[in-house]
Amino acid sequence: MIEVKNLKKVYNGVTVLDIPELTIKKGETFGLVGNNGAGKTTFFSLILDLIQANAGYVLSKGHNVKQSEHWKSFTGSYLDEGFLIDFLTPEEYFEFIAQLHGLDNGALNSYLNPFIEFFNYQILDQGKYIRELSRGNQKKVGIAAALMFHPEIVVLDEPFPNLDPTSVIRLKMLLKALKRQKETTWLISSHDLKHVTEVCDRIVILDKGKIVRDIQTSENTLKDLETYFQQQIVAGEHIY
Repeated sequence: MIEVKNLKKVYNGVTVLDIPELTIKKGETFGLVGNNGAGKTTFFSLILDLIQANAGYVLSKGHNVKQSEHWKSFTGSYLDEGFLIDFLTPEEYFEFIAQLHGLDNGALNSYLNPFIEFFNYQILDQGKYIRELSRGNQKKVGIAAALMFHPEIVVLDEPFPNLDPTSVIRLKMLLKALKRQKETTWLISSHDLKHVTEVCDRIVILDKGKIVRDIQTSENTLKDLETYFQQQIVAGEHIY
């Protein structure tokens, strides 16, 4: 589904991402974890052709994302508030996204119904612009928009922060329900090891732009991840 070859990104002479090879299979729920600066957002930005690689390439269903825009027709994504049009109301934004994908108002209303509880009745019919919403509610708008046209690939960067506890639970339930359909390939980054372990089949750890672990999720995965990061703390203490 997604193939990465010799992908490298350099900022000011510092290599922030260096992935010789990586394949993400169709229907896989792929989790990405790592400390701040590990390269998670850089990796997702390269997959979405938001920044230019210094070397290598990304293939999405065989399409080089740098050379073709066809991949955009089957890819949904939300990385941050920059993906939103904040001078629109949520309803206007959803209508805009629907029009981009050829959905009529009837299809849009049907699509939004399952999200009403996730929105916690705070998004629609509030008479607010997106910029007036809390960061958590902005994120809900972005996630819903990313899933609107039932994309084959969904990229979500840190979907859980800024959500209240009830919304986190609802989002995980939603992701698990969609995951069972096995039609969508998910790429999800998170600082919360528990959340990403609960929703992902496979988890990759990035450290200073390099893949240091590639784990198929099991009942021991959360403990293994915690052990890895605890060891990094100990290693850091030894340096000082």
